[in-house]
Amino acid sequence: MFGDLKRFDTHQYQPDWFQQLFDSLFPDTGAADIRSVPRGSFPLINVGRTDDAVHVYVFGAGLTAGDLEISIQDNVLTLQGKRGTQDEDDAGEKARSHYRRERASGEFSRTIALPEGLDPDRAEAQFSNGVFRIHLPKRAELKPRRVEIQAA
Repeated sequence: MFGDLKRFDTHQYQPDWFQQLFDSLFPDTGAADIRSVPRGSFPLINVGRTDDAVHVYVFGAGLTAGDLEISIQDNVLTLQGKRGTQDEDDAGEKARSHYRRERASGEFSRTIALPEGLDPDRAEAQFSNGVFRIHLPKRAELKPRRVEIQAA
């Protein structure tokens, strides 16, 4: 009676049959989830804005201050660098094989379009605990101004 409801072979001998079916229906778009950048993008970035400046937070686990080059040209922020491998243990012995390797290494580059009205000559960058903080102040003429109301 209910034989019509089962329209595909479940392959009970394969424990991941449902995942394979799901992957065939919804192919990989390259993104880890709907709010993220494509897989493998490094470093991860948060950008925020205040009345006075734009703040860019660059999450570069495993990087040092010398590993990242920051440049700004025509309202485009470019981050370039190189992340080395960690194939050696504390004793200096090189790892012989990997069972799983999720940490990418090598050269990277990220480019971000910035809003108009920033003053790149006054930009500052700080590094602490694997997080780079880039402070990009707005030009003085573009900052909000309070106008005093005078009684007539």
